[in-house]
Amino acid sequence: MIFVGLDWSEAHHDVCVLDDQGMVLAKGKVSDDVSGVGRLHAMAAEHAEDPSEVVVGIETDRGLLVGSLVQAGYRVYAINPLAASRYRDRHAVSRAKSDPGDAKVLANLVRTDRQNHREVAGDSELAEAVKVLARAHQNLIWSRQRQVNALRNTLREFYPGALRAFTTSQLATIEACSVLAMAPTPSWARDKLTLQRLRRSLSASGRKRNLDRRAGQILHALQAPELSAPALVEQAYGDVVGSLVVVIDGLTHQIAKLEAELAERFEGHPDAEIITSLPGLSSVLGARVLAEFGDDPTRYQDARARRRYAGTAPITRASGTRLVVLARVARNRRLFDACYLWAFSSITTSAGARRYYDAHRARGKTHHQALRALANRWIGILHGCLTRHEPYRENVAWVAPVEAAA
Repeated sequence: MIFVGLDWSEAHHDVCVLDDQGMVLAKGKVSDDVSGVGRLHAMAAEHAEDPSEVVVGIETDRGLLVGSLVQAGYRVYAINPLAASRYRDRHAVSRAKSDPGDAKVLANLVRTDRQNHREVAGDSELAEAVKVLARAHQNLIWSRQRQVNALRNTLREFYPGALRAFTTSQLATIEACSVLAMAPTPSWARDKLTLQRLRRSLSASGRKRNLDRRAGQILHALQAPELSAPALVEQAYGDVVGSLVVVIDGLTHQIAKLEAELAERFEGHPDAEIITSLPGLSSVLGARVLAEFGDDPTRYQDARARRRYAGTAPITRASGTRLVVLARVARNRRLFDACYLWAFSSITTSAGARRYYDAHRARGKTHHQALRALANRWIGILHGCLTRHEPYRENVAWVAPVEAAA
C-alpha cells in the first residue's frame, strides 16, 4: 500500500507519497483542475497497481477533489485540521510549518494512525443532494436570524411601538415585513397607517383569521404615544429599517422555496419513511438528520459510533482518583442541533420519550442534560430501525424500564 498526503488549497495542492515504511516515494504540487487530478492519479499509479492500495489523507471531506478521489477507488480519510496540527508536533517541536511538510504529516498520519480517524463515507448521490439543500436551508435561517436581530436592535433605538406589535420571532414573518415596509418610522405609522391598509396588508401576507382584531392590535401599538427621535435621525433609522425588511423578506421567501425542494428530495430517499416514523422528526428535521448521518450502511459500526459522531455521547476525564463526565464539545454542530430539537419535539409526541425525560429530571438533571440524554437514546433507536429496515414502534423502542435506561 502507499499513503498520500494532500495539503489542499484553492490554487494548488501539495502532494507527498509514502511507502509503508515511511519513505518518500514522490512529492510535488498539482493544480486544482482536471490536469492536476490526472497528475495525482499518475503519481499514485507509479507505485500502486490497484486503487484500493492507495490511502489518502486530506483536511476536508467535501468538494470536487474529494469526490474524484473517492470515485477513483482510493480510501480517503478526512483529517480534522486540529488533529493534523497536534500530529505535526509529534515530529517537530520547533513549530515550523510548510505546505509540503503538512502533506507529509498527513501521509504519515494515515500510514500509522488511520484506524483512529474516519474514512470519507460512500453516501449516495441523493443523500449528498439532501445534504447540500439541508445545509443551505439552515444557513439561510441563520442569516435571517442575524438580520432579524439587527432589525430588533434598530427598532429598540427609536421605534418601541414596533416591538410591542411584533415579538422577535414575528419580525421574521412576511406579515411583519409588510407592515414595517408601510410604516418604517413612528411618524409614518401615525400619519399614513390606517386600519383598512393594515387589514389589506395582513390579508395579502396570508392571514385568514382575526384580521380586524390583529390589525387593531398592531395599529394601537404603532400609534401609541412615545418619545421620538429628531426628524432627520428618525428618517435615517427608517431607511435602515426599510433595507433590513427587504433583506429579511427576501430570505423568508427563499427559505420557503428551499424548504419545499428539500422536502421533495428527502421524501424520495429510501430511508425517509423510516426516519419520519420516529416521533419528533418532520420532513425538514428528518432531512437534516439524514444529511449529516449520511446513508452509507458501513459508516457506523454500531449505535455508539453514531452517537459519538452526533456528539450526544458524553466523555469522561479520569486522572488518578478523579473522574468527571462531561458533554462532548468536539462534535458535528449541525447534527447535534438537529438531534437536540428532535428530542425536544418528541417529548410531546412519544409517551416513552416523556417518561425517559421525566426520569432524568427526577434524578436532578437539568433540562438541557435530560434532552441530551434523550437525544442519545433516540439515536440508538434510529440506528436499530435503519439497521433492521423497520419503521419505529413505540412498544418496541421503550420496552425497557426507564430506570434501567442508559
